[in-house]
Amino acid sequence: MLSTEVFDSPCKHPNGLQWTKDGLYVMDQELDDVYILEESGKISKKLQTITENGSGITVGGGYIWTASNGETQARPFKKTDTHKGLIYKLDIDTGEFIDKFETPDKGGVHGLEWDNGIIWITAFNPKAIYKVDADSYKIIDRFLVEEERLHGLARQDDGIWCAHTSTKKIIKYNIVNGLVIDEIQLEEDDPYPHGMSIKANKMWISDANFGGKMHSNTLMGKPSFNTIDL
Repeated sequence: MLSTEVFDSPCKHPNGLQWTKDGLYVMDQELDDVYILEESGKISKKLQTITENGSGITVGGGYIWTASNGETQARPFKKTDTHKGLIYKLDIDTGEFIDKFETPDKGGVHGLEWDNGIIWITAFNPKAIYKVDADSYKIIDRFLVEEERLHGLARQDDGIWCAHTSTKKIIKYNIVNGLVIDEIQLEEDDPYPHGMSIKANKMWISDANFGGKMHSNTLMGKPSFNTIDL
């Protein structure tokens, strides 16, 4: 195993991660709650959201941003569900709805990453990572990628790491031209990386242990939180 398990998951399907000065934000794909954890895994706060099929999460500009990845398969429908691929802008203290915008390709979404007034967003059609203005929601740029199942994102230096869940591969792409800078290939007994964030010299990943209708063969049997030394 290349990664190290750090603590038990506070929720059934932890599908997105974002480290901030206030703790580790976790997006639960089952109930679509947001957890804020201490480094020990202790829950410091939990927020209910209108996210559906919650996947990625990021924090920036004084808000929480969540990836609402279309029709949920993990819980009964709610009145607020749209069954669409959306990015939600939420109140950072309460989790209440502020605003929303459609994903760049109008489809599903897994990865979000705040970056000084822009949001990096994964897309599937075509497979790409988009750079979107956080105020206007307009697309600034994008680069295409070859690997499948783009998931968690984490910015570092001149690159952005993207977790490719099914192959257990994490790739660092150049943010200007999309060229591969670095690559981490997890081992067979490592978890499938869904959520991802970087703190200091460690990459944090969460395995949501959820495959839905398309990825039922990529399950380790439990959700988990692990770190990788960078």
